[in-house]
Amino acid sequence: MADSEAGTSAGVSDRSRAATGPGGSAAGSGQSERTDDDPDDIEQGDRWLRLRVAWRLVVVTWEFLPLVLAYARDRRRFLLFGRGRQVDPETQVARAESLLETLVTLGPTFIKVGQILSTRPDVLPGPYITVLKRLQDRVPPAEWAEIEPIVEAEVGPVAEAFETFDTEPISGASLGQVYTARLDGQRVAVKVLRPNIRRRVAADLRVIETLTPLLIRGAEPGQAFTLENLADEFSATIREEMDYGHEARMLETVRENFADDDGVRVPEPIDTHSGPRVLTMEYVEGTKITDVERLDEMGVDREALVDRLFSAYIEMVLEQGVFHADPHPGNLAVQADGTIVFYDFGITGTVSDRLQEQIFEMYVSIARNDVDGIVDSFVAMGALDPTADRRLIREMFEIVIESFRGRNVDQYRVQQLVAEFQAELYEFPLRLPQELALIVRVTTVLEGVCRTLDPEFDLIALVTEYVREEGYASRGVRELLDRASDEVQVTGRALLVTGPKLEHTLDRAARDDITVRTALGDEEGLFDRLAKQVVLGFVFAGSVVAALLLFVAGDETAAAVAALGAALAFVGIYRSLRRRSGIQTEPQFTRQNLREREHGDDGGYGQAHGDIEEGRE
Repeated sequence: MADSEAGTSAGVSDRSRAATGPGGSAAGSGQSERTDDDPDDIEQGDRWLRLRVAWRLVVVTWEFLPLVLAYARDRRRFLLFGRGRQVDPETQVARAESLLETLVTLGPTFIKVGQILSTRPDVLPGPYITVLKRLQDRVPPAEWAEIEPIVEAEVGPVAEAFETFDTEPISGASLGQVYTARLDGQRVAVKVLRPNIRRRVAADLRVIETLTPLLIRGAEPGQAFTLENLADEFSATIREEMDYGHEARMLETVRENFADDDGVRVPEPIDTHSGPRVLTMEYVEGTKITDVERLDEMGVDREALVDRLFSAYIEMVLEQGVFHADPHPGNLAVQADGTIVFYDFGITGTVSDRLQEQIFEMYVSIARNDVDGIVDSFVAMGALDPTADRRLIREMFEIVIESFRGRNVDQYRVQQLVAEFQAELYEFPLRLPQELALIVRVTTVLEGVCRTLDPEFDLIALVTEYVREEGYASRGVRELLDRASDEVQVTGRALLVTGPKLEHTLDRAARDDITVRTALGDEEGLFDRLAKQVVLGFVFAGSVVAALLLFVAGDETAAAVAALGAALAFVGIYRSLRRRSGIQTEPQFTRQNLREREHGDDGGYGQAHGDIEEGRE
């Protein structure tokens, strides 16, 4: 079995079982069903939680203060004034390393934050993504003396509930740890939530909720939406990971969906020995999916394995509507016959019918190499600002597609784009909704796993093959024809109505009996500034003339007052002219996103630092 917290997963279909042992007897030999880790207690806002939130707010603010000051100086060199400054790749790498150390120092919740950020190139520049990918989730396991009361509260006395129970965990992570046991002659895995972890996470989530509005206020306009969504996504994700009842239901759902597929294996949860904080499931062995040497020794066809893995995810996302959303190597294993084993359903996603249709259309556009169709799909899904520079967007999508095809992206071409739009490439106009952000995250991680198995992995070719096999290309043509037919009908009706109206309007114009009304908008206050400049100009000119006349007349005091008025008017004119004028445009892309979309182009960083010893391996 893969060595990770995700190496096992267990289920519960009825939370009422949490209070009873396998035989229906009171669990825990008289212990209360509720403990201080119960989710109902977490939400009561007790004194302990309030004090911890206050303390963590101070600690988190202090830890992040150096990075915040550095970013603030990037905008204004002296914080309150001064020009902005350019940040070179080396500085970005150094800051990314500092961010990684800060997240590790702050503990489990912020390690999870870093893991999510490492899969979101729409949030952070490439150097940060590369560094944070080393951030794993390994912490020292809790002592058995702390874990045993939790197990007994959920399933009853350990010696009675299980035939044998190995008290040494096979893996440990920030939220839970996994043990092995025997039940009815079968080896099982038992996943246990860490003591008081819900309270600790709840406090940190309050801190994040408090600080998020400040981050949004200081972010670029196009990033505000993404940051808000990211905070909501993280809160929902980590709460979901601690809800073992939800994980059990997802295990059972996906297991049923793949019941007829011999190439996919999902462990079976054991209801009678599971609860809100304990998941028991069958123990399924397998080799870590990225252990290429071992897979080769086993004779596993890696190219076929990639096809099977990709097809499984396509089926989950586009057909079943429920998918495993944490496909890092520690959660995927391979058996000797090539069967893929999915572990850890703590993070799952659902896809609405509408989004499935939109993804279908995007895949059809990919199969046809229709970049405009891909852009239209992103706009339809609410993931792309429709007002963004479409020509630049097209070029960027072409680069991304080439990258997914496994080709080397023309770096000179990227440099040309950077040079051309240097003055405005500050942010990528993506604004991923939560539902879609999870799919993007899965695709990013999955692409890395597949590339490890097969360096020639071509995501676009697999998408195209899937479209052809499912007949979506022809379906897309039919939909296009149907849409064109509808548009022709609408246009025809419009022409029937427009003709008489146009003739009536032209007749009135011929008789000089037509009035055109216009309205000028001045949202930027341009006319107000122009009026002030004109008035100040008259004041300046008048004051200069008055000062000269009074000086010649010998009234030096009055001349000095007039000269002072002229000086003040001149300062006002100067400051008014120094303000930015003209049409204001919102930046479209992050400069770094142009380079870091290509895997392997680390710019000299990434491998220069040793991996942090953290588990989910």
